Amino acid sequence: MANMFPFSSDGQDPASLHDMNEPLIDHSEGQLFLNEAFKIIIEEVLCKGTDIKQKVCEWKDPEDLALLLDLELRATGEPQQRLLQRVKDVAKYSIKTSHPRFFNQLFAGVDYHALAGRFLSEALNTNLFTYEVAPVFVLMETEVLRSLRQLVGWTEGDGIFCPGGSSSNMFAMNLARYRLFPEVKSQGLWAVPRLTIFTSAESHYSVKKGAAFLGIGTDNIVLVKVDEGGHIIPEDLDEKIKLTKSQGAVPLLVSCTSGTTVRGAFDPLDHIADVCKKHNVWMHVDAAWGGSVLFSKQHRHLMKGVDRANSVAWNPHKMLMAGLQCSALLLQDTTDLLKKCHSANATYLFQQDKFYDVKLDVGDKTVQCSRKVDCLKLWLMWKAVGSIGLAERVDKAFNLVRYLVEQMKKREGFHLLWEPEFLNVCFWFIPPSIRGKEGNADYQDRLAKVAPVIKERMIKQGTMMVGYQPLRDKVNFFRMIVLSTLVSKEDMDFFLDEIERLGNDL
Repeated sequence: MANMFPFSSDGQDPASLHDMNEPLIDHSEGQLFLNEAFKIIIEEVLCKGTDIKQKVCEWKDPEDLALLLDLELRATGEPQQRLLQRVKDVAKYSIKTSHPRFFNQLFAGVDYHALAGRFLSEALNTNLFTYEVAPVFVLMETEVLRSLRQLVGWTEGDGIFCPGGSSSNMFAMNLARYRLFPEVKSQGLWAVPRLTIFTSAESHYSVKKGAAFLGIGTDNIVLVKVDEGGHIIPEDLDEKIKLTKSQGAVPLLVSCTSGTTVRGAFDPLDHIADVCKKHNVWMHVDAAWGGSVLFSKQHRHLMKGVDRANSVAWNPHKMLMAGLQCSALLLQDTTDLLKKCHSANATYLFQQDKFYDVKLDVGDKTVQCSRKVDCLKLWLMWKAVGSIGLAERVDKAFNLVRYLVEQMKKREGFHLLWEPEFLNVCFWFIPPSIRGKEGNADYQDRLAKVAPVIKERMIKQGTMMVGYQPLRDKVNFFRMIVLSTLVSKEDMDFFLDEIERLGNDL
């Protein structure tokens, strides 16, 4: 596997290409460096980094790590061997997010077809804004977005790949505002009344950031009540929209969530759509985490009603493991709203008298100028395994979560906060020293300290990674995320054993 990326297809050393009729470009030393660097990447990141016998991380304190990496940038360049050592150090001391026991975030694992796409797009180094510089990728992005929209349930529509789910959510807010008040584009905030956004307290923090960034204001986010499972209560949404109207504000957008960040809840989209239709409010679905259930016949019911939304944010870099970043904003709109809202008509870039169809110059649909190629990795992975293969990944993750929960319930000291709806397993580990002492005055304070200590121990020992957080009246609890195709039932068993090993003495 270490020879996966030689520049010579016949096994020759790259330097020997000079003897052939193919000219060797003058930066052959850089090619040789890249070839050796690839070998390190394959060995340290993709071989060791996915081996359960290896550590998830080699922890170093910040001061020690800075010295070890020799971060200083100097006036003169450094020898190749020293640079290769830096490459090896970067690989060694970075977190191995592809490791089967990395359960820390809503992304994990590696898909090698998608990774090949990432290597290829980086090597081609083009900008996805005009057909003339990215002809393959303009067509490819169009097809990938069409296929994603089909899964949502739309035969027509629009969309764009964005730099992360947060940006997708902000784009949706901007589009909703432009639809109601197109003059805001030229006149600014003077042109609009007070606008309100509705979401739940468990929605992603990008809703708050978006309101601040767009000048809508965080005070104009109205939090809708949720039920015991963390789902928006449609009746409360209806009442809060009515109240907003009575106060003279304009309801702008409802941001509901398919797969909330902490507990993985899916808001009742069909009922929310009824409310949005009643009040003519833009319905946005943040499905950055949960959108991939649409591939699964068994689990797509979680997003029943998504076809009634105006916009959907979906991150294939999460559950599908397409690789960071891969974030799509999908629209039901067919009026070219994206371009009308975001275009600046730069004449040096988007000339209207080109020799091809200028509708293929998609860059004016976004607030970005430079835009990475994020469609290739998803396209190549999808081509490799098909929709059926992606559905199997979704179903396998659900099956592993069910197994984990079954095993957890058999062990003393593990307390589920609620039955998981998705791939988020939220639980307390209660050490023997405080079991049965729930009535003690200091019980909650002691319980809150358990997860941080266990987290510190597992990271410093490098055995695994899992996140924790409080939520409203719930003190720190673990949030276990299961999604990587590399994960097995044995890893689930190891996880429970390791939590016990690291926490039984607390």
